[in-house]
Amino acid sequence: MTRALGVDLGEKRIGIALSDPTRTIASPHSVIKRSGNVDVDRRAVLNIAREEGATQLVVGLPLTLTGARRAAARAALAEVEALKDLAPDLIVEAFDERLTTAIAQRSLLEGDVRRKDRKQVIDKVAAAVMLQSWLDGQR
Repeated sequence: MTRALGVDLGEKRIGIALSDPTRTIASPHSVIKRSGNVDVDRRAVLNIAREEGATQLVVGLPLTLTGARRAAARAALAEVEALKDLAPDLIVEAFDERLTTAIAQRSLLEGDVRRKDRKQVIDKVAAAVMLQSWLDGQR
């Protein structure tokens, strides 16, 4: 098997998570600070995918609690299509990321991670929570 890359798209930062080669465990990887240029940001995500040997991107789809798609979800779906166009060799799909940030936040609070430090890692931890949920659903 090959690795999968989880992508949590935020307005200011993009959280990245990576699966192990057996696609059993997701781990936080990195946070990309938004550059203000979507093409630069997309290339940064794709560069990480290629450097890590990922063949699949799983992009978080921020649905409402009722499952509705609002502006952020439509933007995420547009990013999925743009990434597919830029990297036809990769499998790119959207996956429901409801409550992943809340779960990540709770996990960091329970781990006594300081507020300043939480802000630095929350996006990649949320990406890992989302990717782990996707991995679990693949079994």
